Amino acid sequence: MSDNARPSQKEAMLSGELYLADDPELAAEALHAAVLSERYNATSAADPEARRAVLAELLGDVGEDVEVRPPLRVDYGYQTTIGPRTFINFGAVLLDVARITIGADVQMGPNIQLLTPTHPVDPEQRRAKWEAAEPITIGDNVWLGGGVIVCPGVTIGENTVVGAGAVVTKDLPANVVAVGNPARVIRTIGEPEA
Repeated sequence: MSDNARPSQKEAMLSGELYLADDPELAAEALHAAVLSERYNATSAADPEARRAVLAELLGDVGEDVEVRPPLRVDYGYQTTIGPRTFINFGAVLLDVARITIGADVQMGPNIQLLTPTHPVDPEQRRAKWEAAEPITIGDNVWLGGGVIVCPGVTIGENTVVGAGAVVTKDLPANVVAVGNPARVIRTIGEPEA
């Protein structure tokens, strides 16, 4: 294979393959996102139009009536979409190396972390700074309590509630309540509490 046939580091990242984050193109995009994040985090609560304009420039897509309370941290921004009427409280970390898709009417407590990056288990690959990522999908009307961490490759089904401090390592179905580390389903919504 010739060098011209190899994907760029960005192409590798976007396809979920191993890539090097310090590639100049990706480093420039990460810097651009960091600058926009700084602008967003410095916006005034008294100027919601300016805040929304910066958020729309930072993220891939932002639905109507979305509120994201600063501070917000992202890797690239353009890999994240947020559906209408979603509320994200203070201190969200959205590491969007892979796509992060947040549905409509989602509620997220403070200090949530959606983490798409993965790193090789092989120590030599890790030392060489290779990484990859797996997408995260949050369904419509999900509620993530404060401090929830969602790991790479996880999908959370619609209407599901994840208790504060949970670490979600595997997919959660729709219409359940999950808690703990690792998060586990404790009941189906609509069933009486035990």
